[in-house]
Amino acid sequence: MTHQKNKIHPQNHHKLSVQLTLSGLSFLVTSNSSNKTIVFLEKKFDQTVSPEELLLVLQSELNNNVIFDTLFSQINFIYHTRLYTLTPTHLFDPSKSSDYLKFNAKILKNDYIAHDTIENHNLTVVYVPFVNINNFLFEKFGDFNYYHSTTLLLEQVLKSEKVFKLPKIYLNIFSNTFDLAAVKNGKLLMCNSFEFNSPEDFVYFILFCLEQLKMNPETIDLFVSGTIEKEDPNYSILFKYVRNVSFFNSKVTFEKPGAGKSHHNILLKQFH
Repeated sequence: MTHQKNKIHPQNHHKLSVQLTLSGLSFLVTSNSSNKTIVFLEKKFDQTVSPEELLLVLQSELNNNVIFDTLFSQINFIYHTRLYTLTPTHLFDPSKSSDYLKFNAKILKNDYIAHDTIENHNLTVVYVPFVNINNFLFEKFGDFNYYHSTTLLLEQVLKSEKVFKLPKIYLNIFSNTFDLAAVKNGKLLMCNSFEFNSPEDFVYFILFCLEQLKMNPETIDLFVSGTIEKEDPNYSILFKYVRNVSFFNSKVTFEKPGAGKSHHNILLKQFH
C-alpha cells in the first residue's frame, strides 16, 4: 500500500468529522480558531445501502469537494452500525473479540474487529468497522481516528450524569435507527440499538424499554439528539407518550451554514 502524505498537522486550521451509516453520511468541518462551522453536509439515502455502496458515495463526496483536500489538524470518522456489543473492560481480552460479538451479531470469519474503551467507566465497545472504508481513508488521509457511535454517545451521557442520581433516558436518532441509553446514579442500566420504519415503531421500542426498566413515562426525563426536530412526527408521537422530552446537550449543537437553525448531531460536534 502506498502511503500518501499525512493530511493531519496540529498547526492546520480546520477539523473534519464524518459520520457513516448505511442510511446516510454527515460531514462537519469547523475552524480551530473560531469554532465556526465551515461546512456541514448531509447525504441521506432513500434506502439502506451496502458497505460497498457506501464507500462509492463516500469516495465521490471526499474526492469531488475541494474542502476535503484541506490539511486538517484532526480527522475523525464515526461508524454507526448495529454490529457492536459492550463488555466490562476488566474482563475484555482482545484475542476473544469475535466471541463477544457472536452472541448478538452475525459476523464473518474474516471480519476485522475493533474496540473503543470508555475511560473511567469500565466499559469497552467491541464492533466491526467497514474495512473497505478504512483502507480508502488511509489512502486519502494517511492518518485518522475512528470510533463507534455508541462510544461517543456513552462518553457524553456518563459525563453528564456523574453527579446525578435520578434515572434518565437518552436517545440518539438516525434516519431509521436509534440508540438508547438508560442511566441511574451515574451508572449505565441499558444500552441498545433499534431499527424502526414508522413513528409508531419508534415510540413502541422506547415504551417497551421503559416498561422493562420499570420507568414511568409520565415522570422520566428523556433526552433526544441526532436527526430529530420538534416538528418531526417522531418527536410528536414521543411527546404524546413521554411527558418530559428535551434536546440533549444543546451547548454542543451547531448552526447549519445558511439554514439559520441548529443541528443536534452531538457525535459530530464532540471533536469540535
